[in-house]
Amino acid sequence: MVLSSQWFLNKYQTLIVCFGMVMVHPLFADAQSPKEKMNILFFLVDDLGWTDLGYSGSSFYETPNIDALAKDGMIFTRAYAAAPNCSPTRASIMTGKYPLRTGITNYIGAPQPEDWKKNTLLLPAPYAEKLSLGEITIAEALKEGGYDTYFAGKWHLGTEGYWPENQGFDINKGGTDMGNSNTNGYRSPYKNARLSNGPEGEYLPDRLVSETVSYLKGRKGQTKPFFAYHSFYLVHSPFIPKKELLVKYQEKKEKFQMKDEYSIDSYVGNYRTNQSYPEYAAMIEALDQGIGAMVETLKNEGLYDNTVIIFFSDNGGLCTGKSATSNLPLKGGKGWGYEGGIREPLIVRWPDITRAGSKNATPVSSIDFYPTLLDIAGLGLTINQPIDGQSLVPLLEGGTIKERNLFWHYPHYANSGSKPFSIVMKGDYKLIRNYEDNSYELYNIDKDIGETNNLIDTEAIKGKNMEKILTDFLNDAGALTPTVNSNYKPR
Repeated sequence: MVLSSQWFLNKYQTLIVCFGMVMVHPLFADAQSPKEKMNILFFLVDDLGWTDLGYSGSSFYETPNIDALAKDGMIFTRAYAAAPNCSPTRASIMTGKYPLRTGITNYIGAPQPEDWKKNTLLLPAPYAEKLSLGEITIAEALKEGGYDTYFAGKWHLGTEGYWPENQGFDINKGGTDMGNSNTNGYRSPYKNARLSNGPEGEYLPDRLVSETVSYLKGRKGQTKPFFAYHSFYLVHSPFIPKKELLVKYQEKKEKFQMKDEYSIDSYVGNYRTNQSYPEYAAMIEALDQGIGAMVETLKNEGLYDNTVIIFFSDNGGLCTGKSATSNLPLKGGKGWGYEGGIREPLIVRWPDITRAGSKNATPVSSIDFYPTLLDIAGLGLTINQPIDGQSLVPLLEGGTIKERNLFWHYPHYANSGSKPFSIVMKGDYKLIRNYEDNSYELYNIDKDIGETNNLIDTEAIKGKNMEKILTDFLNDAGALTPTVNSNYKPR
């Protein structure tokens, strides 16, 4: 396959000036014939916590379809989002780059520093408010490699002109600049420029699932493979469930005499310590029902054994304040750099490749999906595409990958209460830099999954070595950092 020179120039003219030491990955040289290529169905959930599923430990939420998928595929126990909130992680999936490479380090819609009104010690760093059209997204790469591309659900990577249809997707069902379902909650009329209204009161998640089911049914007999990216608005607030499911979990909570339980941590403040919120539980079951319907369609249409399925969440569950869920034993949740904010459920089923019911504890990141999907699609190396991720195919095949460091850079204040930070993870060790006081936290995640024992003093040499690794990465990448807030008034 040969890329047109004009397409290459259009997509790369804004890229070739900005990257330092970044891994180099391919776009497609020796593409397989269409009949040999695997279809790809990617499920991305919004705000789903690491322990919000039956297979991962929840006893209150019910997720039989997702649990069945986990039983039939490979579970990654240390999978990470590249950021603790939505837009940056979504950009990392589309590009294979750390969020600071694309400039999207915060959720799009957050105040820029010139509009900052909160009384904080620092001003958050500026961030990009759209995914540049100069990026070659995974949809564009797969499309050039012979795939049909389909998007449904939440996009949140820029205003009109930067929506899925502008970034490589042939079909866009509901993907706009909206960060949650809409001003009408999860019910029709949707007020969505890329989704027609249904009957009054129609449930948005059900509608989007029906759109994807229709698309999958239309794939039977097609010679071209497909990349279908179903990005749920669930389980993001507002917490508006289907009535029949809400009643079910209200009765379940009453039957087991469950109470909402909270605790206080000196770092994260007030947080939920149990899973007992009926509205959230009902939304998780709606999510599970949708997954079940789409997987069943693959089976009914004879596509299940020729489709790679990926299930992932964009950040941790919302646990702070009077919120939705508990991420215990992980510390923190959405918006935080602790494990509860960035460690995500990840399931991959690749027919005849992944071993059913297998688990993998290798640290992996959302930046890895881009090269992994290209590798699965059999698209080889010809053009230098600067990315940070690496293919997980060796892991899916039962092997190993070379150990590498993982990084996070969140120079912002999150709505959930966290403050600006950067992180480097090296094996089982995780170093957090806090920008307000320039302090550091060091944890051994394998021995201390709850991040309760700060080793920064007892393992000072390890901490200093990792500090240098983090500083060098941020400097090489040209990371933007918070600045002093001249309007700050000490309390």
